[in-house]
Amino acid sequence: MKPLDVSVIIVSWNTIGILRDCLKSVYEQTADIDFETIVIDNSSADNSAAMVKAEFPQVILIENHDNRGFASANNQGMKIAKGRYMLLLNSDTVVLDGAIQKTIAFAEQHPAAAVVGCRVLNPDRTLQPSCFMFPSLLNLFLATSYLYKIFPKSRFFGRERMTWWNREEIRQVDVVTGCFMLVRRAAIEKVGMMNEEYFMYAEETDWCWRFKKAGWHNLFYPDAQIIHLGGQSSKQIRGKSLIQLRLGILQFFHKNKSYPYYVSAGILISLFFLFRIPLWWIMSIMKKSNSNAHTRFKAYSSAWYKVLKVTFIPKREGFKA
Repeated sequence: MKPLDVSVIIVSWNTIGILRDCLKSVYEQTADIDFETIVIDNSSADNSAAMVKAEFPQVILIENHDNRGFASANNQGMKIAKGRYMLLLNSDTVVLDGAIQKTIAFAEQHPAAAVVGCRVLNPDRTLQPSCFMFPSLLNLFLATSYLYKIFPKSRFFGRERMTWWNREEIRQVDVVTGCFMLVRRAAIEKVGMMNEEYFMYAEETDWCWRFKKAGWHNLFYPDAQIIHLGGQSSKQIRGKSLIQLRLGILQFFHKNKSYPYYVSAGILISLFFLFRIPLWWIMSIMKKSNSNAHTRFKAYSSAWYKVLKVTFIPKREGFKA
């Protein structure tokens, strides 16, 4: 039997409304290719799974009894997928103007590409920066210092997030953003699926790193577009997600860099939290109604010590976040 062109894999956790919009856009905007859609529900409490069954009976639904995280849930989908390509698509996205078939056509013309990303827009159609450089001590320092925000047009200060780039041309990149990530099955068969040691954040960074080390290309294609609302699941656990974002980067260093390099990164990340604790404490006092300031103060207060503690895990041991 001829394989499908693509398996669209969507991981969802308590995002019933935007998941509905995402699925609707997939079916309305995708034509002239053979595809399947797989939704992995990570134990949502908002009846997301029931909505999928009732409104999208053609979807293959996997219902988890607990939240298995982004990497593990996507791997569940890939294990049963029948497509020549896997499209990892966030539930908080809206597919625009045939983006899926456009990206597949581009990938077909670039057989060395393991991963292809597209142009990502905010809900107001302004550009949302996607595709990044791999983490490094220099990039971590620049991100920690927020110099990229002060000098966004600088190729040096904006290097990690590529803030200077308007995303208007095809380009080889290090990391393709996980909200829309078209991955070639042949590359997955060579490199393997996502590393399930990552729970949330940096899993796509690790994956792109492995593809690139194996000789594959990670490409950005600007002529396909989606809208990405951003952080719709993680904002439900904002304090934890702030910590997990940095822990994910630290975990990447633990897996892929030398022990001294990893320790240096851990110290930098710990200082990132430590230096911001007084600021968020003052803001939480001055603006008692500012829940964001209070959330960040609590998160950073616990995070700086936690990061410093895991920094000195021996390299031979697993990452214990």
